[in-house]
Amino acid sequence: MNPIMLAATNGLGQQRDGRALAQLRERLTSLGVEAELLPDNSALIVRRPEPGLPVWVFVGYGGAYFSWQSAERRHPVGDVEGAASVLAECAAK
Repeated sequence: MNPIMLAATNGLGQQRDGRALAQLRERLTSLGVEAELLPDNSALIVRRPEPGLPVWVFVGYGGAYFSWQSAERRHPVGDVEGAASVLAECAAK
């Protein structure tokens, strides 16, 4: 694949991942969980209600999973509602 096509393909993947993270942020917000997208839409920061480190969420595994806790925890991107429920529970701990 030539460099121009490779760059275009990578850009499409980043846009898709950013949209998935934005959907997850919207669902978390509706659950009352504070979540913020990084300006480049590369990660979602999920804030804890109590003082503590936030949970950083990325899209990984070729765009198939939301992942957090150094990729030890993951949830399918196709199940935004389920991912939001799991993350809300994780952030509450």
